[in-house]
Amino acid sequence: MTGTTAEPRPGSRPGPPADAPAPWPLVALAGGVLLLFDTLRVFLPSLITLYGRAGETPPERMGLFAALWFALPFAAVPLSRVVPPRLLRVAGAALLAAARIALQATDGGTPQLLVSAAGVTAGLVFLYGSARTTAAAWVPAGLTGGLAASVAVHFALGQMDLVWRDGPLPWLAVLALCAAFLWSVRLSQAPADPAPAAVWFLFGPMLLLTGMYFGQAGLLSVEDHQIAAPLAALGVAVRVAAMVGAALCAWTVVWGPMAGIFLVLGIAIEQAGSFPVLPVLVATVALGACAGLAGLPHGEADGPRRTSRAGGAVLAGMLVFLVAVFLYYAAYDADLGFPNGLVPVAVAVLVAGVAWAGGSRGRWRGAGPLRSAPRRWKRATLSAALLIGLLTWQPHPAERPVPGPEFTLIAYNIRMGYGLGGRLDLDRIAAWARARHPDVVLLSEVDRGWLLNGGHDDLARIARGLGMGYHFAWAADRLWGDAVLTDLPVARVESVRLGRHGYPTGAQAQSIVLDVGGRRVGIVNTHLQSPPGQAPEVAAIVRRLRADALPSRAGAGDPIPVILAGDLNTTPEEPAMRVLEAAGLTDPLRALGDPPTSPADRPVRRIDHVLISPGLTAVSADAPRVPYSDHLPVVVRLRLT
Repeated sequence: MTGTTAEPRPGSRPGPPADAPAPWPLVALAGGVLLLFDTLRVFLPSLITLYGRAGETPPERMGLFAALWFALPFAAVPLSRVVPPRLLRVAGAALLAAARIALQATDGGTPQLLVSAAGVTAGLVFLYGSARTTAAAWVPAGLTGGLAASVAVHFALGQMDLVWRDGPLPWLAVLALCAAFLWSVRLSQAPADPAPAAVWFLFGPMLLLTGMYFGQAGLLSVEDHQIAAPLAALGVAVRVAAMVGAALCAWTVVWGPMAGIFLVLGIAIEQAGSFPVLPVLVATVALGACAGLAGLPHGEADGPRRTSRAGGAVLAGMLVFLVAVFLYYAAYDADLGFPNGLVPVAVAVLVAGVAWAGGSRGRWRGAGPLRSAPRRWKRATLSAALLIGLLTWQPHPAERPVPGPEFTLIAYNIRMGYGLGGRLDLDRIAAWARARHPDVVLLSEVDRGWLLNGGHDDLARIARGLGMGYHFAWAADRLWGDAVLTDLPVARVESVRLGRHGYPTGAQAQSIVLDVGGRRVGIVNTHLQSPPGQAPEVAAIVRRLRADALPSRAGAGDPIPVILAGDLNTTPEEPAMRVLEAAGLTDPLRALGDPPTSPADRPVRRIDHVLISPGLTAVSADAPRVPYSDHLPVVVRLRLT
C-alpha cells in the first residue's frame, strides 16, 4: 500500500501520510533538536570559559574555532553522493546521542569542550540527513516541537540542565532520552518527500530567537527585586505554553504574512524595553506560524536537487545562527559600530522574509490561532505548562534580622557560575556560601539568561540554594549585572549607571541600605570595568549614601557606616584605590593578611575588595581557595562600632 496524503483544509498544513502507523519522523526530528540544543548549551559557554579563558584568547581565534565545528558538516554534501542520506541521518543521530551521553561523564576541561563541539557537528549531520529524508508533513512541527520540548525541559529542571547534575537520576534520564531518540530514528520510515528548503534554513534563526528570548524566563523576572512566587511560576507556565503553541501552530495553522509582522514587532518592542512580556509571547507563537508558512508545499517535483537544497539550507541556517550569536555578544567586548540590539531584529526580519517568500509559492489562507488543534492537545499543553510552572515555584524568603552588631558579608565575582573546569557550579556556589552563614552576599558577573552562557538564571538558582531574597541591578544589559542577596530588612535600594570611559561593557553601582541589629548600614555593590574613570563616580555615590541615607541610631543626622565591595579591578597600590580611600573608606584586608583573589587557580593580586567607612570594624577576613570562578570570594565578618 503506497502512502497517501490527506487533502488539507484551507489554512492548515497537509496531514501526515494516511498509512503512517505512528509519527516517528516527528518524534525523531524533535528529539534530535532537543539533544542538539542541549549540547549547544554546553558548547557555547565552554567556548568562552575553556577555549577563550574569559577573554584571554583573541576573539577571532574563538570565532574560527567555533566556525570549524559548524563547517565540518558541509562535508556531508559531497559525501551524500556516495552514501545514502538516510545512512548519514542514522550516523549523525548515533554520534549525537553518543556525544550527549559522553558529556554526562565529562567533568569539565578539554574533554567537555571537544565532546560538546563534536556533538554539535553530529547534530548538524543528523539535521542534514533529516532534511533529505523526512516527509514534509512532519518538518515544521518537528523543528518547532523540538525547540518547545527543549524549553519545557530546561524550565522543568529549574534552568539547571541534566549535564550539570550529579548522581544516578540524571544519568538514567539522559540514557532514556537518547534511547528513545535512537529508537524513533530507527522506526522512521517516512517516504522521501522533503519539505521546502526555506523551512530548513529557518531552523538556525529560530534556534537563535528561542535561545535569546522565547526559551528563558529572565526577561520576565529581571526587576530590581525578587518577584512574587505566583507571578514567577505563572511567567514560566506562560512561556512554556507559548512555545508549545508555536509547535501546534506550525503544524495546524498558517497565519500568512501576519506571522512575520507579529514576530518582528515582538522582538523590536522587546529590544526597546517597552512592556516586553505580551509582545514576546505573541511573537513566540508567531515563530511557529512562520515555520508553518515556510514549510508549505510548492508543488515541485521530487528529486535529488530539491533534497540537496534542503540539506544545504539547514547547514546554511546554522551558520546564520553562529554569526548572529558572535555579532550580538561581541558588542559587549568591542565597539562594532552599531547597537547589538539590531542583530535579533535583523534575524526576525530574515525569518519573516523567508517565511513570506516560501509561503507565497505555496497556498495559504488565513486561519485563527490553533483553530484546528485538537482540544485534547490544548488541555495537555496547559496542564504541562502549569505543572512546569509549579516545579519552578520559589517562594520569597522571610526576613531574618540579626540581633547583634555583627554580620557576615561575602563578595564574589562568579563568572556566570562557571568554575575553573568550565562546569556550571551554581549549586556548589550556593552550598559553599550557605556553609559560611552569610547575612549579605554580593555577586558580580551575574547572568540571568544569556544564550552564550547556556541560558541559565544564575541569580534565581543561587538564591534558591541560599534561601535568600535578592535585588538585581543590570549592567551590560537587562540579563547581565550584579546582585545583592540578603534576608536582612531592606530600607532602600537603587542602581546608578556608571560611565563607560571608553570600555564597551557597561557597569553600575548598586546601593542598598540594610537594618543590622536595629541600625542602618549602607552597601555599594559594583564591578568596575574602567577603574580610573569610574572610581570617582563610585566615591561620590559613597559620600551621598553616607550623607543622604537614613540616619543611624547613634544620633539624628549622623552619617551611617558604608561598605563598598565587589570586583573593583584595581589593586590596593593603584591610583584608583587612593580615590576611593579619599571618600572615607579603608581597606581592612591589608591588616588581615592581604589575601590575593585573582586568578583563582594561582592568585597573585587582589582586585576584589571589601572597603569600610568609620563605624565598622573587620573582625575577620579571608579569601577561600574555592574553584567555582576565576576569582576568589572575599568573606568578611564585620562589627558595628
